[in-house]
Amino acid sequence: MLAVAAALASAVGYGGSDFAAGIASRAASVIQVTLLASAAATVAVAVALPLAASQLPTATALAWGAAAGLGGVGGAFALYLGFRHAAFSVAGPLSAVGAPGFSVLAGLLLGKRPSGLALTGIILALPAIAGVSASAGATAAISPVEGGPVEGGTVEGGTVQAGGAGVPATADTSRARPAAGVGAGLIAGACFAVLFIGLHRAGSGSGLWPVAAAEGAEVASAAMVAVVTGNFRLPGARPGWLAVITGVAGATDTI
Repeated sequence: MLAVAAALASAVGYGGSDFAAGIASRAASVIQVTLLASAAATVAVAVALPLAASQLPTATALAWGAAAGLGGVGGAFALYLGFRHAAFSVAGPLSAVGAPGFSVLAGLLLGKRPSGLALTGIILALPAIAGVSASAGATAAISPVEGGPVEGGTVEGGTVQAGGAGVPATADTSRARPAAGVGAGLIAGACFAVLFIGLHRAGSGSGLWPVAAAEGAEVASAAMVAVVTGNFRLPGARPGWLAVITGVAGATDTI
């Protein structure tokens, strides 16, 4: 019962983290949001690390943790891009269902046999994936987010700024692309499966050290991408705080 309660609390935390990231990604660069969220998560794990007493980690555990981090940052990039260009209800559920689905598939390929209950859950999830994917056929108009990107500028105070000459924002100013959300959600699910598999292979005997290695790999990878693309800077105040909330909430759930 305790495990179920912890899993439900973690799901709520991840949901809130994704929502905050989605709002931030519509108001700032996805790369900037991912970098700041990764940095905040790294700090949170570093604070908790001394409190989780464990033996020193092995090189193998750290390597698997770092590999998990590469999957995590790839999943974050894909998921936040999905949030930016499509409705949250497309990319989010697909990544959430895809991550355990791809993890089970990887286990099957490695010769493991999941329980009947696990297979039943995966089978029941397949219609959900098909249903969400089918919605990609109809492109729906969405209302622009305050501070978010629109054609010709951003939305501030209900008007288009920075190239939009103050034109009032309407529901037609920005249109969702559900197909992009489906693709991003599935890619994010596959990347998050790598995260889960890496942490699982690292084992629990090293405490939070593999998680710390994962966060370190995430922030290093995000920083490298930010430098290469010229996005190595902080987002605005509101998306910046939302990115921090995203990182801390995600790290807390992982811990």
